[in-house]
Amino acid sequence: MKLPYKNIYDVLKFNRYVTIIVTVTALLSSVFSGILVFTMYQKALDNAFAINTDGAIIPLKLISQRENLNVEALAHLELFHRNFYGIDASNYESNLEKALWLGNSSVDNVYRQKKADGVYNRLLQYSLMQKIISVNSEVDLEKEPYPFTTVTIFEINRGTTVDRYELTTTGNLVPVDRNYPTNTHGLLISNYFEKSLKKIDNRN
Repeated sequence: MKLPYKNIYDVLKFNRYVTIIVTVTALLSSVFSGILVFTMYQKALDNAFAINTDGAIIPLKLISQRENLNVEALAHLELFHRNFYGIDASNYESNLEKALWLGNSSVDNVYRQKKADGVYNRLLQYSLMQKIISVNSEVDLEKEPYPFTTVTIFEINRGTTVDRYELTTTGNLVPVDRNYPTNTHGLLISNYFEKSLKKIDNRN
């Protein structure tokens, strides 16, 4: 017994439904894949990766850019002031060279003025030692270049006597390209100025 032929219109209608279902399924699959990829990309932006000694990849959560900048700015200022003012007859040349890499011509002008005033000659002549006690800086990161104020406490050892001083300096920090190892923080001191210097009681 022969089976009756199906109505051609019913067959076309069925095929149409199948085509629509397949198309919608493919579209939903593409949208879901796109959302998944975008979510993974967003998560990747907030993470850094390091490779440990055995080759394993370790995700590291990044701190916010502002917090990182604040840490680097304070570290840059401390490094500069310790090198520029923490000097003695044996290290002043190397320390000053390191410090000059961290600032622009305004820092160089202060250095040249000190040299002209005989500061470094007296350092050599009397074997003076300048020891940094503390470096405390405040930086305003709300506007660029970033203004700062630093208070540095240091001692001058003259052999028989030790005098303590408080130096207040001001200036701006300008973002620049990092330069290893001379300027690892990618910041440059500009408009540098020694605002005040006063002798304090070294018993404090």
